[in-house]
Amino acid sequence: MVESIISATEADWSREKFSKWWEPSRQLLKSIRHYQKWQKQGGIAGYILCRWNVIQHRVWSVVTATDIPLNCQIQGGLLLPHPNGIVIHPSAFIGPNCLILQQVTIVADVKIGGHVDIGAGAKIIRSVTIGDHALIGANAVVICDVPPGATAVGIPAKIIEKKPQEV
Repeated sequence: MVESIISATEADWSREKFSKWWEPSRQLLKSIRHYQKWQKQGGIAGYILCRWNVIQHRVWSVVTATDIPLNCQIQGGLLLPHPNGIVIHPSAFIGPNCLILQQVTIVADVKIGGHVDIGAGAKIIRSVTIGDHALIGANAVVICDVPPGATAVGIPAKIIEKKPQEV
């Protein structure tokens, strides 16, 4: 079996593309991305389109039951297969091509590297750094840094293994 290697540095924007209209998590991400684009653009058109995206963001936030702010710092390629209950602080940074499952909480000043998978119910409750290609287990409570390629599980989370470095 050949496993495709997902980049921790280059965003794979195809992961956020729609296959059908009713994909609430992708609609939510689209409203955030468009808001940030028009905020940067400025001008009267930027102002009007920002307001339109604020409305869309509010609708999709209610539909998905998430709290992901419009001014969040999320790189491209984020997957939210079951977005309900996800809470992300605006000062948290999420790298490219990450996967976040339901009921995850990420507090202020957390730095998540590229291609990090975060299991259902995980809580990152301190200002920590999570390295590229790390795995956070379901219901883990992360209170310390997680090195690149490592797996963190438990309450409080402990590092249980480190993947061999991929070249």
